[in-house]
Amino acid sequence: MSSPLRISIAKANLATATRLAALGRQTFSETFAASNTPEDMAAYLAEAYGPDIQLAQLQDPRCTCLLADMQGQTVGYALLQEGSALGLATGATARQLEIKQLYVLEDWTGTGLGGALMRRALDIAQAAQATAVVLGVWEHNERAKAFYQRFGFREVGEVAFKLGEDVQRDLIYRKGLAGRAS
Repeated sequence: MSSPLRISIAKANLATATRLAALGRQTFSETFAASNTPEDMAAYLAEAYGPDIQLAQLQDPRCTCLLADMQGQTVGYALLQEGSALGLATGATARQLEIKQLYVLEDWTGTGLGGALMRRALDIAQAAQATAVVLGVWEHNERAKAFYQRFGFREVGEVAFKLGEDVQRDLIYRKGLAGRAS
């Protein structure tokens, strides 16, 4: 019997971008609304999520968007970007893949969907011959930090993250890939 989970690479079209924008707004809100002001959340959501914004991401040749579908519903996604300089010293280069976003709807958190998306992202990084995978995680998001640590990510730095008018601190996590110079 096959798994009801289906992870696919998103198509770069307006219908997918519209669906991804709605999913991004919902998952970001579920994750962070309780810890931020409504004004900062509204400003960030308007800046980060909209069909035109997601369509540009889907059309970017450096980006791959994974969609997780369960029972005919898209319940999570991961946005990956090759060639990231996150966490590198100015002028330094490395073949890094960045997980820019990895979110699962609140009702599906804890079901293994995030892990399935992460494993697929790591497979894509290996196939792209990346030396490392990097990501930013809000310093107060304990659940996400523990999740990334279970996959072998370690804190290597920090970066400012602007949510509306609030400048927050994201931690940079990195995972070197076996058999690759990092």
